[in-house]
Amino acid sequence: MIVYRLKQLFLRRRFTFMTSYTLTRSNRRTVAIHIRNGAVEVRAPIKMPKHEIDNFVISKENWITKRLAISREQAMRRNNFALTYGDHVTYRGKRYPITKKPGDHVGFDGTSFYMPPDLSPEQIKRACIRVYRMLAERDIIKRAYLFAVIMAVLPSDVRINSAKSRWGSCSGKDSVNFSWLLIMADDDLIDYVIVHELAHITELNHSSRFWAIVERVIPEYRELKARLRDLQNELANEDWS
Repeated sequence: MIVYRLKQLFLRRRFTFMTSYTLTRSNRRTVAIHIRNGAVEVRAPIKMPKHEIDNFVISKENWITKRLAISREQAMRRNNFALTYGDHVTYRGKRYPITKKPGDHVGFDGTSFYMPPDLSPEQIKRACIRVYRMLAERDIIKRAYLFAVIMAVLPSDVRINSAKSRWGSCSGKDSVNFSWLLIMADDDLIDYVIVHELAHITELNHSSRFWAIVERVIPEYRELKARLRDLQNELANEDWS
C-alpha cells in the first residue's frame, strides 16, 4: 500500500487539481476509486502503469471533489452524534422516543426505548445498541428461518453481528449473518436482505441465476436495493460504534 501525491495543472481551466490517494494493487482487472472517511483510495491492477492510474484519477476530479465534501460532512455529523432522553430512534422503520424508567433495566415496550434515568449521552447510546441487538436477535433470526422454509434452503446458523460496512453475509459453510443495524430498516428492506443472503446458499455469486432466486421471492428487489442505499447514506451521518 503506497500513498501518492498527485498534482495536475489544467491551464485552460486556470486552476490546479491536487489530491492525495492511497494506491492498492491487486489481481483485479479494472481501476476503481473509493472515498472513505475523507480519504481517497485507488484500487488498480498490478501491472497498470502509474501514469494511467493518475490520468484516471484526474478524469474523476469532479466526482472525487463532490464525494470528499460529502464524506467530510458525514464525518462532522458522526463526531457530533449524541443521544439524550426525549430523542427518537428508529426500529423497523418507525420512530420511538428514548424514555426514563426507574430501575436498572433497558428494553423496548412497544412505545419507547426505556432505560434508567441519569445516563450520560454515551451511556444512552450504549443502552440503545443493547436494545437494538436484543430486538435483532428476536426479529431478524425468526424472519430468516421463516424465509429459509419458503426458499427451501437450510442455513447452518443465523447470527447477529456488529458489522458496519455490510447488512449481511453468507459464508461458504451456509452460515448467514446480519448486522444489528438492519433492525432499523423497514420490514420489506429487512426481508430483502434476508432473502439476498439466503439466496447465496444456492448461488455464492451475483449471477443472473442468483438474482432470479431473489426475484422469485422479492419481485421488487431493485427498488428495495435503492432504498437500502438511502438508509445506508442516512446512517453514515450517525456514529453507532
